[in-house]
Amino acid sequence: MRLHLLLLLSLCGAGPTAAALSFSLRGNWSICNGNGSLELPGAVPGCVHSALFQQGLIQDSYYRFNDLNYRWVSLDNWTYSKEFKIPFEISKWQKVNLVLEGVDTVSKILFNKVTIGETDNMFNRYSFDITNVIRDVNSIELRFQSAVLYAAQQSKAHTRYWVPPDCPPLVQKGECHVNFVRKEQCSFSWDWGPSFPTQGIWKDVRIEAYNICHLNYFTFSPIYDKSAQEWNLEIESTFDVVSSKPVGGQVIIAIPKLQTQQMYNIELQPGRRIVELFVNISKNITVETWWPHGHGNQTGYNMTVLFELDGGLNIEKSAKVYFRTVELIEEPIKGSPGLSFYFKINGFPIFLKGSNWIPADSFQDRVTSELLQRLLQSVVDANMNTLRVWGGGIYEQDEFYELCDELGIMVWQDFMFACALYPTDQGFLDSVRAEVAYQIKRLKSHPSIIIWSGNNENEAALMMNWYHINFTDRPTYIKDYVTLYVKNIRELVLAGDKSRPFITSSPTNGAETVAEGWVSQNPNSNYFGDVHFYDYISDCWNWKVFPKARFASEYGYQSWPSFSTLEKVMQAQCVKTETEFYLRSRSEIVDQQGHTMGALYWQLNDIWQAPSWASLEYGGKWKMLHYFAQNFFAPLLPVGFENENVFYIYGVSDLHLDYKMTLTVRVHTWSFLEPVCSRVTEHFVMKAGEAVCLYEEPVSEMLRRCGNCTRESCVVSFYLSADHKLQSPANYHFLSSLKEAMGLCKAQITAIISQRGDMFVFDLVTSAVAPFVWLDVGSIPGRFSDNGFLMTEKTRTILFYPWEPTSKSELEQSFRVTSLTDIY
Repeated sequence: MRLHLLLLLSLCGAGPTAAALSFSLRGNWSICNGNGSLELPGAVPGCVHSALFQQGLIQDSYYRFNDLNYRWVSLDNWTYSKEFKIPFEISKWQKVNLVLEGVDTVSKILFNKVTIGETDNMFNRYSFDITNVIRDVNSIELRFQSAVLYAAQQSKAHTRYWVPPDCPPLVQKGECHVNFVRKEQCSFSWDWGPSFPTQGIWKDVRIEAYNICHLNYFTFSPIYDKSAQEWNLEIESTFDVVSSKPVGGQVIIAIPKLQTQQMYNIELQPGRRIVELFVNISKNITVETWWPHGHGNQTGYNMTVLFELDGGLNIEKSAKVYFRTVELIEEPIKGSPGLSFYFKINGFPIFLKGSNWIPADSFQDRVTSELLQRLLQSVVDANMNTLRVWGGGIYEQDEFYELCDELGIMVWQDFMFACALYPTDQGFLDSVRAEVAYQIKRLKSHPSIIIWSGNNENEAALMMNWYHINFTDRPTYIKDYVTLYVKNIRELVLAGDKSRPFITSSPTNGAETVAEGWVSQNPNSNYFGDVHFYDYISDCWNWKVFPKARFASEYGYQSWPSFSTLEKVMQAQCVKTETEFYLRSRSEIVDQQGHTMGALYWQLNDIWQAPSWASLEYGGKWKMLHYFAQNFFAPLLPVGFENENVFYIYGVSDLHLDYKMTLTVRVHTWSFLEPVCSRVTEHFVMKAGEAVCLYEEPVSEMLRRCGNCTRESCVVSFYLSADHKLQSPANYHFLSSLKEAMGLCKAQITAIISQRGDMFVFDLVTSAVAPFVWLDVGSIPGRFSDNGFLMTEKTRTILFYPWEPTSKSELEQSFRVTSLTDIY
């Protein structure tokens, strides 16, 4: 404990007067249930479910039907308690606070048997003054109320009118009235996740002691002045001044690599005070900007801010500053009604490629740094540049956003409201306002966050009448909607963060929604904003069923968690077909629709091991879809499709430069490994950031040109190359359903495995053309360089990157290879 205290003293600047002492209460606590019949040790941060499991009192919550068997855990009222000694002299400090970074969710807090406060919001940070109750030896209790029972009570107390939905669909086996409690909404169940409404202290809890004044919050935003063509930095610091007299001093801000050092005089009056500073970066200094993955570097600059205050009090903060601009462009498009909807980063239009992020586990104490690193590295390894942090989960932990900053992953950040209408009682609004203000302060300095969105699908739920509200009652709900998302959340965003745009919902019509009074008659319009699209009835291999929208922020198909059979390749192929449709729609208007500038499929990760829409299994293993994403999100890609029996190939570029290149088109029969014909186009210039038609040929002519080909007997592959160096992934087009394929024979595929440094090389040999070749190494964690591919040549080399130390013999014992020819 002494080392921990000394470290914090150093961070706070231990000069003649120490700025603050911080003493963490994380570690072992005691947990007991409502009637006292069950008492056990539990860790903080943590939750009751994890404590019960660690003590062997319950099985793994994810096993079989334990979401139902352990429902009693969530319905009980648990108490966390701890006794501890203070390792410093209390009398020397003017102010002592109890700080809770995250309490899940509804609790009464007693310190030395004195009630000091209550919590009702999982997403807020709480601080309570304990100066007058703290002693050398202390006790603390957090008496939790079941969030399920609390939500039911709040719903019952809301007697003026119904706030739907009451409960999730019965098939989800979830809990009711989640919209009445500020808690992770999916913890009451979702269509891809179980019902585990947790209780516990899910983030750090600590004692803070200080004299004179204390720095409570420190945040900043880089701002680019277009007229002056220079960067500025807005810094905001919030102090609690406990001195009875004003506290004067100076602030020194230094960014060495930008040759920037500026000094300011300040005077802090007693009470809560905010200091706003404006730092100018000389236009003579070159500032390297932060770019999304695939578009440039993620350059950041180390900054120190030193407050030298009266009485020898020094407070120092250090941070990494990234400079970037983000604009949401909504403007008229020639040849189309409506408005565009796309993002410019540093003035450059960016196609957002990626997925939707949900919580990595039902129990946040299981989410380790290693897991976050693995999941987010898998994002950039699949050529994605964006994640949408979905509004039914949580505002992610600091490390998540720090990794996104470092990896160049743009974040579309929802506020945590999803698929429901919400009450607007003053107590609820007060809790939400505290939550939103805190999260803005916590997150605004991250360049990765490019937009705030008020909620997930609530505008659509209201205006498309998901809950069968009487038409005459709609004005009441519209008023509540505007009150919550516009008059409260939007107001706080505009006041607290000028560095990124805000929209009220997703999907939304953006500027058109604003023009219609903050709710639109058709929030899912193809002519404005973003759309969500799901269709499990139509043929997903037919691109004509997909919306030619401005931005597709949610779409997807389900699959099983493991590749146990090859009959479940539908998810990967369906999402591929839909995503490629959006990619090739970026530069064109067809029937007044198009200019698509974003494709975020649902969903990236899983919260448990179950069938879902995810491309990464629970734990991070890549499904076939994720391997497909690695290819269809490549920076350079040829996309093939048919229309009216004509075969087209579009070139799609996310590159910043034009390239002179060629397109190679090959036709193969299913029964022969050599192509029956091949065509290489003349050189052409592939324009940066565009999608253009490169090739068209009637299918009948192509089949005739290639000898004895028929739709059933042949398949087309194609790729782009430039100067024999820059090359796209090879793509393919099936001319018929694989069930109708003629000549497709069982492929005998063998592999020779060798080791090269930390990775392994799989040299594959096939006896026949093989679609959807799948390599599997069982439970060995890692990823292949490619998988689920069409093998049209006799040999192919695939690399395997293990995530943990692995031997060649282990791989050989676990390895198996299959393809669709094993079924047909």
